[in-house]
Amino acid sequence: METAKEITNEDFLLRSISDGTSSETGSEFFRALVKNLSQTLGTYGAWVTEYLPEVKRLRALAFWLGGEYVEHYEYDIQGTPCEKMFRDKKYFHVPENVVDLFPGDPDLTKIGAVSYIGFPLLDPLDNILGNVAVVDTRPMPYSFRNLALFKIFGARATAEVLRLNVEAILQEREEKLRGIFEGAMDAIVELDQDFRITMLNPSAKKLIGRQDDNIIGTIFEPLLDKNDFLRFTNFVRKLKDRQRADRKIWIPGGLTVVNIQGKKICTEATLSQLDMLGAPYYVLIFRSAEELYEAEKIIASLKDETHYLRDEIKSLCDHGDIIGQSQSFQQTLKLVSEVAPTDSTALLYGETGTGKELIARAIHASSQRKDRPMITVNCAAIPASLIESELFGHEKGAFTGATQRRDGRFSLADGGTVFLDEVGELDMELQSKLLRVLQEGEFSPVGSSLTLRVDVRVIAATNRNLSQAVQQGTFRTDLYYRLSVFPITLPPLRERRDDIELLASHFADKYALRMGKQVSPLSFEFVERLKHYSWPGNVRELQNVIERSVITVRHGHLNLDYALPETALQNEATEPRIENVPSGQLMTILQLRQFEKKNLVLALQRSKWKVAGKNGAAHLLGMPPSTLQSRIKTLGIVRSS
Repeated sequence: METAKEITNEDFLLRSISDGTSSETGSEFFRALVKNLSQTLGTYGAWVTEYLPEVKRLRALAFWLGGEYVEHYEYDIQGTPCEKMFRDKKYFHVPENVVDLFPGDPDLTKIGAVSYIGFPLLDPLDNILGNVAVVDTRPMPYSFRNLALFKIFGARATAEVLRLNVEAILQEREEKLRGIFEGAMDAIVELDQDFRITMLNPSAKKLIGRQDDNIIGTIFEPLLDKNDFLRFTNFVRKLKDRQRADRKIWIPGGLTVVNIQGKKICTEATLSQLDMLGAPYYVLIFRSAEELYEAEKIIASLKDETHYLRDEIKSLCDHGDIIGQSQSFQQTLKLVSEVAPTDSTALLYGETGTGKELIARAIHASSQRKDRPMITVNCAAIPASLIESELFGHEKGAFTGATQRRDGRFSLADGGTVFLDEVGELDMELQSKLLRVLQEGEFSPVGSSLTLRVDVRVIAATNRNLSQAVQQGTFRTDLYYRLSVFPITLPPLRERRDDIELLASHFADKYALRMGKQVSPLSFEFVERLKHYSWPGNVRELQNVIERSVITVRHGHLNLDYALPETALQNEATEPRIENVPSGQLMTILQLRQFEKKNLVLALQRSKWKVAGKNGAAHLLGMPPSTLQSRIKTLGIVRSS
């Protein structure tokens, strides 16, 4: 049994801590609590924390140690007295030898701790919010009064944590409501019982024609047409007769607003009544009928344009932006149509510029995941130090610069598709993590111990020989076989020469429309020059060449003299290249060249070998003089004596 002196001392402790914290709230309350608790009990330190369950750590709301505050203190609960206290969810007291009992807590050893008392902060559902604890460098014998003291101030700290949480939620909701109010496209006006303006949003200011706040407190009547103000007051009287929950009404025919400049604006309008502190307030929501009519016309126009463009694209190819009719490319599209409806992983092989991403999008667009996003990751464009975070996300503080938590590409693509371009550039460590996603559908963000699950289809692409990389030990064998469930090899443009004219025409129309220029249909000579080039950059290089030729267009004729690379022009200055032409077409091409040469000679003879000018051969042939000069040189035409 405790003596009267001990009871008096305990009452003094209780009164001291209570007096030191009663006038404080928030962070100041927590600072006052730990300081007074430590000083009154005579302990070396005291703290109150909040629990971070996702990382199983405690973050100090206030920490008093050795006579001063410790700022920004956070620690892992594993191996600490707090871990046992949270597991049992009750008061925990270690009177002495706390370091020996918890050798896994490095902070106890640093401060020379001997004893510890902790009390968990629990919400009404028994969830852990944090704790209140003291530590001392001397033994602390058990005391019933200490237990009662901790319970009292643990309850006070719990109430303050809950209050702050509710306050944060209310503040967040208030900010969201304010954001909705301020950002609403409809005009919102609040009126008091005397129909004075008490609040209005930016859209209402724009409708009325006033951007300042001086309109607050003014009478609303002048801002409505005279007859409509009478209608408005009639609707107000109707609201008073309704039940509180049903005091809202749509105003048939709307209301005519008269802005500051005297302009009348027809609007759709709704009216509702709120009661605050016994007084009625009215909320009017306006929407300009004129703007609505214009918006409906624009929407209808956009819908028509969408249908038109969709039909146009479909008429070019069943795969949207994909253009090609050559046999090799049609075989590729057949493979695409076969693998798209499945969930199988596809591996796209192809040189740079062959359209691997376009094929990946075609697979996704024809799959059952088409309503979910396809997220693209270029594995070669992201630094090795950041690629893991880019793919799988990271927690706040996981590395320098990680100032907030961020979801990775796999999380964003959940339910959809991830396209890993240049997958052969991943290092071995990241390859193993990618393999885990493919096998188990799970991963852990950088800096997190949590395991996340996703449902993602993977399409990979590379211009490297992955089987050779496997033999060299730079690419995992198991990952290679996981990725290459359904390999598709995209043919280079030099093996799709039948598609060159289609692609060139498509790009010419595209860039001519974008630049506002008129271009003539591609000439035979123009197409032939394109077909005789080797296209090391494939479709992407062809696209660039056509864009350059549209930029330098003359009199509607595309110009290749500057557009094609210099090496190509040098090759054309000699005998045109025919080594890539199938033998069956060789005779036809040679005959066409002879016909072209004969035609050019006849034109030159008729113009007396004058190339440029009004009566020159170029004018007779309908081509730029520079093009004619190039063809004369290419075909080896020489004026005879």
